[in-house]
Amino acid sequence: MHTVWKGSISFGLVNIPVKLHTATENKDIKLRQIHKDCHTPVKYEKVCPGCEKELEQDDIVKAYEYSKNKFVILDDEELEKLKKENEDKSVEIIDFVKLEEIDPIYFERSYFMAPDSGGAKAYSLLRKALEESGKIGVAKIIIRSKEQLAVVRVYKQMLLMETIHFPDEVRKAEDVPNIPEEQEVAKKELDTALLLVEQLTTTFEPEKYSDDYRTALMELIEEKKTGKHTVSATEKEPEKASNVTDLMSALEASLDRTKKKTTKKRKAPAKKTNTQTRKNA
Repeated sequence: MHTVWKGSISFGLVNIPVKLHTATENKDIKLRQIHKDCHTPVKYEKVCPGCEKELEQDDIVKAYEYSKNKFVILDDEELEKLKKENEDKSVEIIDFVKLEEIDPIYFERSYFMAPDSGGAKAYSLLRKALEESGKIGVAKIIIRSKEQLAVVRVYKQMLLMETIHFPDEVRKAEDVPNIPEEQEVAKKELDTALLLVEQLTTTFEPEKYSDDYRTALMELIEEKKTGKHTVSATEKEPEKASNVTDLMSALEASLDRTKKKTTKKRKAPAKKTNTQTRKNA
C-alpha cells in the first residue's frame, strides 16, 4: 500500500514514528471524450483567452485574485519557503475529545496509520489508551502543502487518522434558502412515519450496500465490448515534410526583392556616355 506521508505523531512525551496510507479510494468509472468522427481522444490545451495563444508550463505563474481581474503574483520560491517553514513532520495531539462531539459534516478523508520502524510499542500504547478512554485525539498535520485538522481514533485494531474541516470551511446552515419553519404535524401522520422508521431499523452492515449505477454501467460496457460497439482511434500518420510554406515564403520574398530592384532602377539617374561628354565639352 502506497505511503502518502511519513513522520511522527506524539501525545505528551510519547513519540510515535508513523506512515499514512490512504484508507479510501474513488471507484468512479472514468469516461473519456473522443471525437465522434475519427474516435481520437479530445485533447485539452492551456490557452490564454487574452492573447489567444497556447501556453507552455513556463508561461504560467500562480496568483491570487483579491478582486475582479486584480491579482497578486506568488512565485514558486516564496511558496516553497512557506511550505518548508510550516511542514513540521512531528505532529502533536493537542486535545482528546469524544467522537460523538464531532458532527459528521466535519469529516473529510481517512488514512490508515501504521507504525514506522521502532514505533510498534508506542503505537500500541496510544491505541490502548484510546480504547480504554473511549476518546479520540485531535491534531494538526500538513499533507500535500495544506495544513489539516485531524482526529486519531481506533478502527479495527489499528489507528486511523481522519482529516476534518476547520470551522470556517463549513458553511453556515442559516444561509441555506427555502428551509421551512417548524410546522404542525398531525399525530396520525407522525405515528405512521415512526412505525415506518421502526420497520426499516436494522444494524448497519456496509457490505450489503453497493453502487448499483456503477455495476450497471460496467455490465453495459462489458456487453458492448463483446459486440460490435467498439471503435478505435484513427492513428495519425507522421507529418510529411512540406515545402509549400517555404516555397510561398520564397516566392513572396522574391517578389519583394524584385519590386525593390525595379523601383531602384526607375529612381536611379541615367549615366552619361563619353560621346555625350565630349560634345558638351
